[in-house]
Amino acid sequence: MTSSPSSTSRTTTAPWTLADLPPQTGRTVIITGAGSGIGLETARALMSAGAHVVMAVRNVERTRETAAAMMTGSAEILPLDLADLASVRRFAASWDRPVDVLINNAGVANVPYGRTADGFETHFGTNHLGHFALTSLLLPRITDRVVTLASNAHKNATLDLDDPNWRRRPYRASAAYGQSKLANLLFTLELQRRLTEARSPLLALSAHPGAAATGLNRHLGPFMSLVAGTVGRLVMQSGSAGALPTLFAATQDLEGAAYIGPDGRGELRGHPTRATRTPTAQDPSLARQLWTLSEDLTSTAFPRLGTSPGSPGR
Repeated sequence: MTSSPSSTSRTTTAPWTLADLPPQTGRTVIITGAGSGIGLETARALMSAGAHVVMAVRNVERTRETAAAMMTGSAEILPLDLADLASVRRFAASWDRPVDVLINNAGVANVPYGRTADGFETHFGTNHLGHFALTSLLLPRITDRVVTLASNAHKNATLDLDDPNWRRRPYRASAAYGQSKLANLLFTLELQRRLTEARSPLLALSAHPGAAATGLNRHLGPFMSLVAGTVGRLVMQSGSAGALPTLFAATQDLEGAAYIGPDGRGELRGHPTRATRTPTAQDPSLARQLWTLSEDLTSTAFPRLGTSPGSPGR
């Protein structure tokens, strides 16, 4: 594993901030959904620290304009639509270089009932299955870690393995979003178990931004948007602050399957620390069942990893 920069030399317990982000020169990071919100702030910070950032996005032209206007540093912008497994496969097939960190950041939240190009419920298909397939296909090229964004929304969620795509259940957007975020945490848990079993030094980690002021909840509807806007002024933090848990997870020395979030009340805002998750999100049996289902739905499999990270499986 490529040694990841860390803050092990810090001797104080002061809150971790952007100023503590270690140099990232020579490192390559792929960030899905890096064209806006938390992904954009994460990309900006990593580029400023010297990393080469690959912005994997649906709208290349819009992201190119955003990057030109707001960002400096080494970056490339590549097309990726996580709601279309054919796009995921094209992206993975075109990637022939080592990558230090994959950040599974992109996501949709509280969208009306819909289906991806492959017929999956939009939240489950985009937030979980798209990233599941991408990670499985890229894993032989990854040299350090995979960071997947989850959410506090997992705490009120259930995962129905018999109907993950809401074909029989009455659809509720918030419940579908919560299920996808619970799936993100279970995915990280089982990925780390498999990496450990394979004696791989790679890490699988999760992070959540708390309540960050981004465009992710634009589908809440008029009333809830008004409530969110009113309450948000009191509890929400900026997108740059919301990116700190991701940056911490991507750069610090952590144990496998660690989950990072804000340290404030309710984990809504604050500085990066260990986050809490429900017993369901730590259920190894449920994680294995989800993995098996996800492999079947995406026609992917955990790869045979090479003798050294970043080398193709044999």
